[in-house]
Amino acid sequence: MEMNTQIRPYSISIAQAELDDLHERLARTRWPVALPGVGWERGTPVGYLRELAEYWRTGFDWRAQESRLNAYANYTTEIDGQAIHFLHVRSPEPDALPLLMSHGWPSTVAEFERVIGPLTDPRAHGGDPSRAFHLVIPSLPGFGLSPEVAATGWGLPRTVDAYAELMRRLGYERYGTQGGDIGAGVAGMLAGVAPESVVGIHMNGPTNFAKPTAGQTFTAREQERLSVEAELGEHRSGYLLLQSNQPSTIAVALTDSPVAQLSWIVEKFQAWTDPAKQLPEDAVDRDQLLTNVTLTWFFQGGAGSANFVYESMNGELAWAPPGVEGDERPEAEGDAGATDPGEQWSQPSVPTAVAVFAADTSVRSLIDTGSISRWTEYEVGGHFPAMEAPEEFVTDVREFFAEVR
Repeated sequence: MEMNTQIRPYSISIAQAELDDLHERLARTRWPVALPGVGWERGTPVGYLRELAEYWRTGFDWRAQESRLNAYANYTTEIDGQAIHFLHVRSPEPDALPLLMSHGWPSTVAEFERVIGPLTDPRAHGGDPSRAFHLVIPSLPGFGLSPEVAATGWGLPRTVDAYAELMRRLGYERYGTQGGDIGAGVAGMLAGVAPESVVGIHMNGPTNFAKPTAGQTFTAREQERLSVEAELGEHRSGYLLLQSNQPSTIAVALTDSPVAQLSWIVEKFQAWTDPAKQLPEDAVDRDQLLTNVTLTWFFQGGAGSANFVYESMNGELAWAPPGVEGDERPEAEGDAGATDPGEQWSQPSVPTAVAVFAADTSVRSLIDTGSISRWTEYEVGGHFPAMEAPEEFVTDVREFFAEVR
């Protein structure tokens, strides 16, 4: 048991044979015919993907990215039988607030690279040193750097329990949480399982919990967001339906073909980033995007993340509404129509901030259950604000936690 609770330093070291294999697979890609006049409406265009894959093979310097990531303090520890990787970057400021940050899908801890310095050492980045953070950034189980899980059951609730244990293991009794996408669920649910510890929740672009009702009114901007949400749900939700129902089917393709993995991720970076940007690399740094893809490839995160989505959509929910204790929590529907947490459960009464970026579809009246104390909207960025709009992201995180630390 003592060995299982140890926190061990970790260094990313991809064998040269694996890197060579990636390049060989990219060179041997069997490409489909590119239909004339077809754009992103049918998924990732073949012509665009061929160019990006060639850069991944011949221009992208993985060793440089590996070195950059290893410059941070990487660790692993075993929790509930699963190895959990995490970055633990402590601030030079002794009174810094611990902050657990969780990435979402389809991403890795590399998503946060541009904000780690400003958040941990604001003094060195022109900020107020009293707003510094000690950062704990775990890799979701089965995603890049946390190895693929060897058993079923690793969805959002079990992950949240593991993260609460991780913070206890690190000695943090009082901390904040931050996340987007799956990470938003992590950030909120941690307050449900560790209410005595979480001082504030910061989310970016959470999904609308409720559906519009008859007679409900919305601003023009909110109506625009709801239209985008409806379009995404009707025409761009295949990834979610497949992973929620048959993750093993797509897992084979994502594990065997790096171009399949590249296409699977890049399409979402085009659909979910700043609408003013035409291509994914217009919204985010191309090498940072490919670092996320490469970590996913080497650690078989395509399969792991697909199974994570399945478990989360078909398993028990992680927090209960007022008056319902944990042992009384019913399980969600065991199908792809699994209960939306927002339809049945309410958020814990912990101060909560929501940052909505340009590509997000969040509408306050469809999310706020009474605990949101800060709601900020930006005209830039999207689903990956730490990559797309790091200055706005850092400012929002700093300002919110200044109120609750």
